Amino acid sequence: MIGTNNVGHRNEASKEVAEGIKAILDRLETKQPQAKILLLGIFPRGATSNDPKRLLTDGTNAIIKNFHDGKRVFYLNINDKFLEKDGTLSKKVMPDLLHPSKAQYQVWANAIDPSLKKLMQ
Repeated sequence: MIGTNNVGHRNEASKEVAEGIKAILDRLETKQPQAKILLLGIFPRGATSNDPKRLLTDGTNAIIKNFHDGKRVFYLNINDKFLEKDGTLSKKVMPDLLHPSKAQYQVWANAIDPSLKKLMQ
């Protein structure tokens, strides 16, 4: 969930958050060049699609999806698993509009499981 606090606590611009994520990916490549990284899109913040924090996370996700290289970094955005059809974020899903409810951790696990299995082959 790298980057979510940059958006939520520091209100950093999407470009700045993406640059920080890229720096971490670069550092991981230096330390563990053989590692495969599943880079998840930052989860939605705020109740609606026009919430300022949602706009920052969506903007960051639009940048970081380009870090996917299909060799070392694999981007996956599972935000659709948490959002209603109209793009709203329910407090049943994320009671504080940030952290998933207990049941949503299984949704998260199910959503990333196929990608993790593929990367572990």
